[in-house]
Amino acid sequence: MSTEPSSPVPAAAPAAVSKPRVAIVFGGRSSEHAISVSTAGSVLRAIDRTAYEVLPIGITTDGRWALTADEPSRMAITDGRLPSVDDIAESADGQVNLPVNPVARGEVVYTEPGAVPKALGEVDVVLPLLHGPWGEDGTVQGLLELSGVPYVGSGVLSSAVGMDKEYTKRVLSSFGLPVGPYTVVRPREWADEARRPEVRARIAELGFPVFVKPSRAGSSMGITKVSDPALLDAAIEEARRHDPKLIVEAGLVGRELECGVLEFEDGPRASLPAEVLVGEGYDFYDFEAKYIDSSDVQIPAALTADETERLRTLAVEVFEALACEGLARVDVFLLADGSFVVNEINTMPGFTPISAYPRMWEATGVPYPELIDRLIRAALRRSTGLR
Repeated sequence: MSTEPSSPVPAAAPAAVSKPRVAIVFGGRSSEHAISVSTAGSVLRAIDRTAYEVLPIGITTDGRWALTADEPSRMAITDGRLPSVDDIAESADGQVNLPVNPVARGEVVYTEPGAVPKALGEVDVVLPLLHGPWGEDGTVQGLLELSGVPYVGSGVLSSAVGMDKEYTKRVLSSFGLPVGPYTVVRPREWADEARRPEVRARIAELGFPVFVKPSRAGSSMGITKVSDPALLDAAIEEARRHDPKLIVEAGLVGRELECGVLEFEDGPRASLPAEVLVGEGYDFYDFEAKYIDSSDVQIPAALTADETERLRTLAVEVFEALACEGLARVDVFLLADGSFVVNEINTMPGFTPISAYPRMWEATGVPYPELIDRLIRAALRRSTGLR
């Protein structure tokens, strides 16, 4: 028998490592459609293509899920022009379908009238960059739960509660967290002419000025600051164009601050905060001031070390009280007496080039591409269903 060493066995070629496939879903039926499209453009520009395969899916304003061009430059807000999924859809009537069947493992199918359905392959995770109703409010999250597809962000309940300003305040109050005075105007009571005087009286008890808001909308859509009671009815009707249910909040005098929360492996952490600087000529941070004109945010906000720490702690407490996951932006007021009051939470904040959320994390040491990577990785670690 030979004592010479045998010839080495050739090593097997390493198996190709497949990249997670991310469906970036954006647009939608809400009044925040254009902001969602702009957010998706920013994410498509920044996401690491060496780490992820990307499938852009836009939802048109009438609710059709469409394949879209992967062209971020066409998705920006430019010279006041608001982008739309209809402008970048690959087909005027093509439809993307995600089967409500967890056994299908996110198998996406594309159909066009008169054509054989085309399988687009499996999706590993969905990044639902949707703002407002029919997207950020638990509806799409419920669809993804039924489909068994992991997704970035909060689940059904947290998304629904975070979208509804009334129930956000109710939950936070139950946890002993500070919210400002408010009242709710429900559809049936405003529809009844005989009940309107009682509604007006209830609002007047808050003291003017008040802010009349759709209860389930964002991006400052439909909000009116009312200083003159004679203008109250018009403000209510404007808000009702976006949501039949309204919330009316007492006008708080204070500094408007924002803080980002991000889920890490060891739990949620808060970013350095930002302060809203409303542009000249604006009464408050409305849609035009946010996205069209000269308003900005200062990052980090000019706060004392104690104020910064208290605000960051409060932001995480709000995140935990609503059982959020992934990410959120918490908006607060700092009053003259040094106390904080929570205004609202945004469970899918904007990621546009001017949005505060990614800029706050950039200032905290998490660059935009890493932020996206952390969100996707966190979603891939979670399962759908009860957790």
